[in-house]
Amino acid sequence: MNFTAIESILNKARQQQRMSLLETEGMEILKALGIQVPHRILLRNSSELNSEILSGLQGKLAVIKVVSHEILHKSDLGGVKIVENRMDMVRDAILDMERRFAEKFKVTGYSISECIPYDSSLGNELLLGMRWTEDFGAVITLSAGGIFTEFLASHFREGRDAAVLSPSAGSEKSLAQALSQVAVVQLATRTLRGQKPRIALTQITEVVQQLFQISERLMPSEIKEFEINPLVISEGKLIALDALVTLAHAPASATALSIRPAEKIRNLLEPRTIAVMGVSEKMNPGRTIVENILHQGFDPSRLYIIKPGMQTLAGCPCVPSISALPGKVDLLVLAVSAKQIPDAITEVAAFEKAESVIAIPGGLEEKQGTQAIVSSMNQALENSRRTTWKGPVINGGNCLGIRSVPGKYNTLFIPPYKLPLPTGPAAPLAFLSQSGAFAVSKSSKLGAINPKYTISIGNQMDLTVGDYLDYLKSDLEIQTYAVYVEGFKALDGLKFIRAAREIVKSGRTVILYRAGRTLEGAHASASHTASIAGNYAVTRGLCQEAGVLLAETVADFEDLTKMFVFLGPNRHLITGRQPRLGAISNAGFECVAFADNLGSFTLPAFEGTAQRALEESLDKAGLSSIVDVHNPVDLTPMTNDAGYDRVIRTVLTDSAMDAVIVGIVPLTPATMTLSISPAEHSEDLMHPDALALRLARIKKEFTAAGAGKPWVAVVDAGELYDAFAYQLERFQIPTFRTADRALRILNAYFMTSR
Repeated sequence: MNFTAIESILNKARQQQRMSLLETEGMEILKALGIQVPHRILLRNSSELNSEILSGLQGKLAVIKVVSHEILHKSDLGGVKIVENRMDMVRDAILDMERRFAEKFKVTGYSISECIPYDSSLGNELLLGMRWTEDFGAVITLSAGGIFTEFLASHFREGRDAAVLSPSAGSEKSLAQALSQVAVVQLATRTLRGQKPRIALTQITEVVQQLFQISERLMPSEIKEFEINPLVISEGKLIALDALVTLAHAPASATALSIRPAEKIRNLLEPRTIAVMGVSEKMNPGRTIVENILHQGFDPSRLYIIKPGMQTLAGCPCVPSISALPGKVDLLVLAVSAKQIPDAITEVAAFEKAESVIAIPGGLEEKQGTQAIVSSMNQALENSRRTTWKGPVINGGNCLGIRSVPGKYNTLFIPPYKLPLPTGPAAPLAFLSQSGAFAVSKSSKLGAINPKYTISIGNQMDLTVGDYLDYLKSDLEIQTYAVYVEGFKALDGLKFIRAAREIVKSGRTVILYRAGRTLEGAHASASHTASIAGNYAVTRGLCQEAGVLLAETVADFEDLTKMFVFLGPNRHLITGRQPRLGAISNAGFECVAFADNLGSFTLPAFEGTAQRALEESLDKAGLSSIVDVHNPVDLTPMTNDAGYDRVIRTVLTDSAMDAVIVGIVPLTPATMTLSISPAEHSEDLMHPDALALRLARIKKEFTAAGAGKPWVAVVDAGELYDAFAYQLERFQIPTFRTADRALRILNAYFMTSR
């Protein structure tokens, strides 16, 4: 690799104040990298053409291209022609381009290159590119190439359309393994229908590795984007036919503000002392925050209210100002207007009065016209970061704050009667959300789960999503990290990926819902959280490669979170085969639905002992003359609560099954699935012999015995049976309302073990 030659090309372009390289310069860089390119000649105009020049060009055909830094996509404008390798044909092609381009563009010249013979069918043209992204840094992509690149990418299955790689993310997966997942690479390197491999995978890997090296050396300072399209396979070799290089603006140097004392997140999440500013004697958001903090059991003598003219409020001591606090508090909550935030943070910094701050109000970075306010605040924060104290860390603004079970506090300013929160031990879940509304909406819907931390991050004016995940990765009590992101701050996507990779490697789970995927969604995201919209395809590719579970819909996010919290990380490692499912239902249609929506699962036969036990259970229920025992087990509507109990236990103990799905169509009178209503019926779903409590006992007993095989329930019925489904979830049984939905999420759960 000749970096001296590469830097000489880049310096020349800089001196000419160009922001892109000529194609010929891009090809010279490829030669310096050791990547094969066609032999070519550069002429300033047609008058320089002579027979001696053409004599050095091999082959019957020649490729003529216009060379101009103003024409990046030459094919679209007719700036590429393939003609016979004859003087008259080549001259005519150049003359035609001179007529069409010379007056409209700054044309450097015209290149004549040998025409590389290759089969242009699918699998022989690749696109290899690298670009600098604001959120993830350098990103390398490999996909199908040629003029139909976008069309092919949109028609391949997600995850198979392209390899998206980060040289800096520290992947455990080998480069060859990552590339071999791409459909076009498989076409090129594998034997298909008797066709021999067109090229060795190692050759593709070596070329990609070259881009890894150049990205580490020249990004982001020199190169912004480098695209090779097409990179063709010709006679068992990779040859680059075209190169597009965009130069970079010099990046800003890191400031003290960007160096956050992340260790102070502990003060934020587990404060010993708290102060709140913006509290009214009557109910307002600040007062609701105080009431919610006290409701969580925080010591009122350690909760200070910043309010001049009062001694106490809500049983808590008052002080007239931030500077009047008796000491340095672990956490200061600012429930004041946006225009008061800079002065408050300046006072904190000047008097060293808080290790961490939650800034509640919006209208800081996401609203136009607030630049002066933000600049003032950032200057005060930057000055404090330069001291030995290092200043406070700040969560927000535009957030609802944090609920911390170990910290015994809750700043989500939603009254308990609007958002009743669970009590008791914390679930092994950290819920991180840029949107406060998303945080409380999902907290309401997942009411059976009590996360250890619920963190509404807001617009990340200081602490970022990546900061939190990086800090919390060492908390081994947390098994599942559920994250909602609208946009990452500069290079914070890379920090997120690195932390997520470590979490996944430790056997735990990161679930991500990435909003702002469309152009419209990206604009809405930017105005909402002042974040980098980024490119969803890049986020998806890097997250999947790191083992992050991407939720495609909000409903998936909810269900995946529920699944992993209730079942824990999937420890059932399955290699070399598909996972095996045992299915049970009291409705024939649901048995068919299970079979139709298996995904990666198979439906094996029950092993001998289980088969005999199931036959006995059906015989005892009087069903042996109606149905045979097979998988799925059709219990018919005649099976009662006790019959369900026996069959579920049998299938759960069958070693032939990796997972179990239990379908319950609850309308049959044979099962007790209704809330008590003596005037209408004698059912009581909470009776000890009713199905709900039987399932709860099964869950508890099998978990305690260490035989916690993953299993889920389906309650396919209307709102009359919502209470039944709700109770199952209270017992931490993942419960779905349709068979296809349950299997979609169960498939995603098992994908994490393969």
